[in-house]
Amino acid sequence: MRRIGAAVAVLVLAGATLGTAASTAGAAPAEGSRAAAACPTGWGSGAKGGAAMGADHLEDIRTGQHECYDRIVFDVPGGGQIGYHVQYVDRFYADPSGEYIPVAGGAILDIRVGAWSYDLEAGVPTYPGEVGEPLPGVNISGYSTFRDTRFGGTSEGQTQVGLGVRARLPFRVTQLDDRVVVDVAHSWTS
Repeated sequence: MRRIGAAVAVLVLAGATLGTAASTAGAAPAEGSRAAAACPTGWGSGAKGGAAMGADHLEDIRTGQHECYDRIVFDVPGGGQIGYHVQYVDRFYADPSGEYIPVAGGAILDIRVGAWSYDLEAGVPTYPGEVGEPLPGVNISGYSTFRDTRFGGTSEGQTQVGLGVRARLPFRVTQLDDRVVVDVAHSWTS
């Protein structure tokens, strides 16, 4: 009789353990799918865009932090469809001079936007960046992904920026009528 009682007790405990494991396993995918929906990761890290040519003027570069990514925005009021080209590079060189500009971080995004940062007719800058220097007015301290910004200059209808990031992470580029937006994910799995 004791053996039957012990066997029943073992079966009851085993059933309770399996039930707990099943309910925990069932909860895990739902939690994971909510996180995946909140932070998409299908952006990839390959080059994006085409020719970064333009005729309008860059007026501002600003950044922001979001739950899943850090963002840099290039404001070109009246720019229409602004061309861009964004890609990871091993070293950042100003175009067309070829001057090497050190950029801190585990990886470097070379961002080219089809907009002048200098008004040739008026002879004045429309954006106050200086080649090789951090972007004026942009403070990225405390960001999850961004580590450094460097102005590469403006030439032949395009402005160039070196963006230092923590690692070679997925990014996306959104082209709007008056700006180009680059988002860099906090991780590959966020």
